[in-house]
Amino acid sequence: MSQDKATTNPKTTGHSWDGIEEYTNPLPAWWIWGFYITFIFTVVYWLLYPAWPIGNQFTKGIPGLHTITYKAVTADGKEVEKTTHWNMRSKFMHEMNEMQTSQKQWFDKVASMSFEDVAKDAELMQFVNSAGKTLFSDNCAPCHQAGGQGKIGFAPNLTDDHWQFGGTYDEINQTIVHGRRGFMPAFKEVLNEQQITQLGHFVLSLSGEPHDAAQATAGAQLFKSEDAGCYYCHGAEAKGNTQMGSANLTDKIWLWADVGGKSGQEAKLAEVKRVITAGLDRGVMPTWGGRLKPEQIKLLTVYVHDSLGGGR
Repeated sequence: MSQDKATTNPKTTGHSWDGIEEYTNPLPAWWIWGFYITFIFTVVYWLLYPAWPIGNQFTKGIPGLHTITYKAVTADGKEVEKTTHWNMRSKFMHEMNEMQTSQKQWFDKVASMSFEDVAKDAELMQFVNSAGKTLFSDNCAPCHQAGGQGKIGFAPNLTDDHWQFGGTYDEINQTIVHGRRGFMPAFKEVLNEQQITQLGHFVLSLSGEPHDAAQATAGAQLFKSEDAGCYYCHGAEAKGNTQMGSANLTDKIWLWADVGGKSGQEAKLAEVKRVITAGLDRGVMPTWGGRLKPEQIKLLTVYVHDSLGGGR
């Protein structure tokens, strides 16, 4: 019995090269229909949504079919309602309005409660941590870093328990609203090199850093003398004054002199002497009272105090 099966000759284009012929097999039906469907979808999309650039303008789709209404704030601070054709910018603004509306009830709750009560409300603190992290990242992190750890020579660490201007709720709130400006006068015209060296050794001794004991003893006397007058700001025990924002020199926390980042007595001494000699006028924190809403500042206060580490 014959095993041969009937065969058909495939269609070819008629091209042949070295015995190889080019077939004319048609594309699969699913591919053809998929192409037609995507083509039809493209035409419909062009009609409905903004698509084609035309000079300085662009096609805006069918008028009135796809519009978005959102609230915006003008340059003079007034809130206005705008309705425009569909576009990604207006869509983003619309979604931001929806988010702000959903958050308003939580911000209102924060505004109506005391700092202490907000911190005790576990459910509300979840919102504080979420919204506070965003507010901190947008407004505070450029200086204080994302985690609030600060940067030596630039911005203080907000995660420890040392606060130059006080770490209570009210003091932190005051700092955010009105800003701060730290200042220390330069002593290069007041003290000679030997006296500045003696003061440097004394400051190092307060934090248990390597120092010359004899020089530190002389520096201690100079610290409390009228010639230097350091105790006027830093206090007789060198523990600082939160009312003035003067640093505590005994807590082993360094902001303007990178003592912890240096090794060896001479390098550490040079850092302290640099600050004493040139003084400081860079500790400036801007005011946020006119940039953030009161409820946002209040939430940030609780976030800094209770979530980042806070001042006690």
